[in-house]
Amino acid sequence: MELKLFPLGDYCELLHQLGQLAAPLPDGLDLGRTVELVSYSSRDVVPGTLFLCKGAHFKPDYLADAARRGAFAYVSENPYPQSGLPCVLVKDIRQVLAPLAVKYYNDPSRRMKVVGVTGTKGKSSTAYYLKYILDQYLAPRGQTCGVISSIDTWDGVERFESHLTTPEPLELQRHFAHAAASGMEYLVMEVSSQALKYHRTLGTRFAAAAYLNIGTDHISPIEHPDFDDYFQSKLKIFAQAGLSCVNLDCEHGAEALAAAQAACGRVLTFSRRDPAAAVYGHDVHKWGNDILFQAEAGELTGEYRLTMPGLFNVDNALAAIALCLGLGIPREAVQVGLAKARVPGRMEVYSNAGGEVTAIVDYAHNRMSFETLFRSVKQEYPGRRIVTVFGCPGKKAFDRRRDLGEVSGANSDLVVLTEEDSGEEDTVSICKEIASHVACPCRIEPNRGEAIRQAVLSCREPSVILITGKGAETRQKRGLEYIDTPSDVEYVQTFLREWEANRGR
Repeated sequence: MELKLFPLGDYCELLHQLGQLAAPLPDGLDLGRTVELVSYSSRDVVPGTLFLCKGAHFKPDYLADAARRGAFAYVSENPYPQSGLPCVLVKDIRQVLAPLAVKYYNDPSRRMKVVGVTGTKGKSSTAYYLKYILDQYLAPRGQTCGVISSIDTWDGVERFESHLTTPEPLELQRHFAHAAASGMEYLVMEVSSQALKYHRTLGTRFAAAAYLNIGTDHISPIEHPDFDDYFQSKLKIFAQAGLSCVNLDCEHGAEALAAAQAACGRVLTFSRRDPAAAVYGHDVHKWGNDILFQAEAGELTGEYRLTMPGLFNVDNALAAIALCLGLGIPREAVQVGLAKARVPGRMEVYSNAGGEVTAIVDYAHNRMSFETLFRSVKQEYPGRRIVTVFGCPGKKAFDRRRDLGEVSGANSDLVVLTEEDSGEEDTVSICKEIASHVACPCRIEPNRGEAIRQAVLSCREPSVILITGKGAETRQKRGLEYIDTPSDVEYVQTFLREWEANRGR
């Protein structure tokens, strides 16, 4: 990937235009020197690097290391004269990271169609539905659609399991640049409230964006202090989009629609309740293991089939159809793509040979997604015993501990609480807090693999086991590190075989 490089003066002029310079540029700053790299990781620094001092865990030692490796200037909210490097002082480092990244990577989102999906639940499923559709559409040209999601990332060069829903600005723009250089026409991405609040996507142009829903989540001292902050952060996506697609059925849907209409030149709506929506879904029903529904959607009007379980996925499919309607994707590609679509770690269903024990691996991790999951499971598996295995992350989204405890306790016959990215908190302490809100029989097993094993082997009658929160992830956050672990899918498959082997004993 070849990039056009710019002198430091161009970056300083950009900061001036943004109104972010907090002090006159220092004497001796070489504005004519070419910036070879923009980085906030001292380990990546090469001679000619413009170094960015960012993050709650930033230490002056990082800047000193960057200077030793060849950085020639740095951007920061605070000066560090001991570094010996000239400082470009800015008012808010968070607001300049993305514009500087866009500049360095030559504004790559303008060279393809980036589609953003935001919402409290359904982001991953909608993004993957759209990716399957676009892959189908692009296949005759030998192309694929890129994806940046909470599950994985594929940009035409890099493919890996993701740890952030939306990457930090330099990583995000690098992925866009890779995709553009690889000839990708489309890239679909999940856009988190944190990314919008802290300006990670600033400067990114979305060809289209979908707003799915809003629920009470991510409320904590280190995320959103209250619901309004969360909601307003989500709405920021409209100002960056050429087309906005809005769910009329969600809470605060009218407010979201008004915000989209005020900020975006073109708006499409989707709904299962309002026949006047641009995309109206109806006649939803099961057909064997598949889900069929009708969509009234202009040139995309027709019958659609989903082979992924979960009746709630029709809402996500309607969002994908609305995006395709706005992007001009033909109906055949939409129909075939939706029928083929699979989402790793989302409503993955596994059973023993006789079907007595069914395990569902899903990413549900907040009140809204829990309530939706239980409704769907009770509808699709009536009368079955329900066992739920989950935990809550450390130092974030504290309301989940009460919310998920209440919802699981009201809908399960047994709850098994376990590790789920506890980070710097103690797993057992988190589980005890959740347990205080669980109204059904409940046990704590901090080892996630053992928790899933206990849930599976506890089955003495037809049962559904819901294993939520991690999906297909293969790492646990312990302390500040991510530790490799088997995925919930691997655990389930192993313990279903063990259950089968033990059933005759």
